[in-house]
Amino acid sequence: MSATFVHDGATVDYTPGAAVTAGDVVVQADLIGVAKLDIDANALGALAVEGVFDFPKDTSSTSAIAVGTQLYWDAANEVATATVGANKYIGKAVKAAAATSASTVRVRMSQ
Repeated sequence: MSATFVHDGATVDYTPGAAVTAGDVVVQADLIGVAKLDIDANALGALAVEGVFDFPKDTSSTSAIAVGTQLYWDAANEVATATVGANKYIGKAVKAAAATSASTVRVRMSQ
């Protein structure tokens, strides 16, 4: 049997057990998605797994991020970080983010 095309893959179906708000980052094992719209509990919705998003980042004095830096989602602190550890890969920075003056970092999601 061969593969059958379903769609371009920029979004994936998602049915949350609890309501999800637009902008929420959803972790499913190694798949990270962003809700572009609110999704009611137990209702079919979609998560973006591609695209460019501004993710929250740590604003400590050591958290400057250069363009091209690989970034990971730190679910415990709900921030994008350059630290791999147990964090899940989300993509690369497409705009530099200063350490203390930038509360977000622009990321091109790629998984």
